[in-house]
Amino acid sequence: MPGRLAERTALFRSVAAPLRLLVKVDNVQHAPEARALVPPQGLLVVTGRRALPSLLMDGAVLIDVAPLDEAAGTDLVRRWYADADEGTAADVVRLCAGHPLALRAAVEWLAARPQLTLDDVVRDLTAGRYGAGDDGAREAMGVAMGASGGPAQDGVGAAVDAVLDAVVAEVSDDTRHLYDLFGVLPGTTATADLLRAVGATRVDAGLGELLSSRLAVLVESADRPLRYRLHDVVRAHARQCARALPKERRRSLLRLVVDFYADAAAHGDALVLGARFRIQPPPVRPLAELGAQKALFTGGADALEWLDAERDNLQAVIRVAADEGWHQEVWRLCESLWALYHSRKHLADCVESGLLGIEAAQHEARPDVEIRMRNQVARAAYELGDLDRAESQLDAATGLLEPAGDPRLSGVVWESRGLIALARGRSEATPRAVGERAEEARQLFERALAANRAVPDPHGVVVQSYNVAQALVAGERWTDALGVLDEAAEVARTTGDEPMLPRIDLVRAQAFVGLGSLDRAVAATAAAADRAASLKQFAKLDQALELLAALADRAEDRPLRAACEEKLRELRRNMGLEPPAASPA
Repeated sequence: MPGRLAERTALFRSVAAPLRLLVKVDNVQHAPEARALVPPQGLLVVTGRRALPSLLMDGAVLIDVAPLDEAAGTDLVRRWYADADEGTAADVVRLCAGHPLALRAAVEWLAARPQLTLDDVVRDLTAGRYGAGDDGAREAMGVAMGASGGPAQDGVGAAVDAVLDAVVAEVSDDTRHLYDLFGVLPGTTATADLLRAVGATRVDAGLGELLSSRLAVLVESADRPLRYRLHDVVRAHARQCARALPKERRRSLLRLVVDFYADAAAHGDALVLGARFRIQPPPVRPLAELGAQKALFTGGADALEWLDAERDNLQAVIRVAADEGWHQEVWRLCESLWALYHSRKHLADCVESGLLGIEAAQHEARPDVEIRMRNQVARAAYELGDLDRAESQLDAATGLLEPAGDPRLSGVVWESRGLIALARGRSEATPRAVGERAEEARQLFERALAANRAVPDPHGVVVQSYNVAQALVAGERWTDALGVLDEAAEVARTTGDEPMLPRIDLVRAQAFVGLGSLDRAVAATAAAADRAASLKQFAKLDQALELLAALADRAEDRPLRAACEEKLRELRRNMGLEPPAASPA
């Protein structure tokens, strides 16, 4: 046998020349290994754990083999174990994320233990870190930060680890560093911008290698920044590997992640809600600095989409910041995310993060921050229909108003109390009681309006004027409400407070309904829907379409009602929105 590759290649081609061959080469790492085995007549099939794009230049055809879906994976497992219960086999596939290597490792582990069953595999995977999934970043970060636990040394997880160790050992050093970063990240997905922010190099090449090695997948559509995540089974392995990093190194990486999200969320909040009252100062880093190739987002609608796409990561980052004692970053993130919580009605998230924000404010002895955090929790509880909980949060906030000092904080508390008064009025049985609650709310909103005029805060003036108009509508003072709304709309247009305009239009439509002017009510509602859609304020768009459907029904316009209902169904299906609870527009 010749010693040199060129001579061996020539000999192979001489022997193979008269034959029609199918040559199969497994686990190829580099293109030259395959080129030497191309038969003169026939076909070469190359399989490996990574793509070899240079072979495409030789005329090769790439056949992409994705992880197995549940049906295919279940069929494969039941071929190995014909008597396996279908549901149990499906559980194994799910816990291994359809990754063929992980499935094989799990089944080989079982084959070496004939006294056990597939149910034991499921129990072992579920009890270990592979069963943790993505239900909250706290447990996942516990693994990444070096918490004890995980599967036993001879468990299925260890068998899967051995397979993934071999796969990861084949990637480049830069890609391995990227893999370790994924193991430290508190969330489930990452963008290239985030990875660069925490010090990764050759990010595009590394992500490409993770994708081609079947360690990572793309999870976002083309109209948003590309986001990447590791397969569930791979992510557990990456978090285990991250334990090998020094504790201070892991902590410094986490701090970079938290700082990135705190600045990005602050910029997003500023674009979504404009010049609203904020306690935190503007972020030090400009928005352009957070994106290497282009800005993370440009306008308010784009920023709101980014915040929503990063929602799970942001919640995980808040939890990690709280665990690490980075109190300022906790409440900064909570304050910024009001733009997301209020616009997309992620109310449970608002309560969870708000409670962490309250603790952070108390640690820093910041009564002003605590008022804001308690008010956000109160607003979420109010919209969830838990008025008693909302009032208890406001009672606690009221006791802090004097040391806080800023009159706008008094304004936000009075505003929330006014909204609660309106909500209680809607539940009253008599018109007199409804009227009394409406008047109580109007007085509270007027106090909030005066506080914002005293600063002055134009956005606060618009918001509280809008609220005053809501109270006037509830009290059936339709004409007075329209006058207040006209003034508020003028201030909003003058100051560029576009997000308030669809809200103003919705209350204006209700006033027109009270006056019996259905055509003007329809026009105002349609304007609200158009503005909400352009701003991607889906909760307000939902309200506008529902009101439009009610108006169409009242006007006996069946085609209009059918169109509105279809748009409502589509919106709720796409956005995961529940039918809105009764609340003021």
